[in-house]
Parts: sequence; C-alpha cells; structure tokens
Amino acid sequence: MSEPELGPIADHVVFENERVRIWEMTLEPGESSAFHEHTLDYIICVIEGESIDADFAGGQSIQIPVEPGKVIYVPKGNRETAVNRSGVRYYELLVEIKDPAS
Repeated sequence: MSEPELGPIADHVVFENERVRIWEMTLEPGESSAFHEHTLDYIICVIEGESIDADFAGGQSIQIPVEPGKVIYVPKGNRETAVNRSGVRYYELLVEIKDPAS
C-alpha cells in the first residue's frame, strides 16, 4: 500500500526567518489536514480545541487531548494527517525549529 502524496504541514506560513517557520492551522469538526511529513522538530501552541488526532499511513491513529494554552514539543520524523474528530473548532500555531543548535 503506497502512502498518499505529501502536502503542506498546515494551512499557511504566518512567519519565517532563518531560525523558525510558524504555521497556522484551523480545522473545523470533521476536517483533516493534508497528509504531511515533519522534517524539523516543532512546537504546537494550541489556541482552541479539545483534541486532535494524528492518522498515520499504516492505519494507526492517536488521539491527543488538548486545551487552549497547551504547548507540545514534538520531534521530527512523523508522516501523518491531522484530523479534528471533536465537536469544536481546533486552532493552533505550529513552530518549526530550523536552527536548534543556536
């Protein structure tokens, strides 16, 4: 079984410089992101939402409980689709760390 084509990590980039790239993502209930790959370590800053699921190409899925103000560090390496299976809107800022050594 082949993996889907890779898409963007989130909706769009709101800021980028030589050290970080910041994405914004909004998912209404039932919506999904594109299947994407994380090639950089990143931090999720949850603005709205109750949970977000990560669906992997092999059929695995994990549910991540969240709340506004929660911050989550995630190491690079995953390929996934973010899915909002909750009944409320999910909104985050995702900060990719381009220069972790500094």
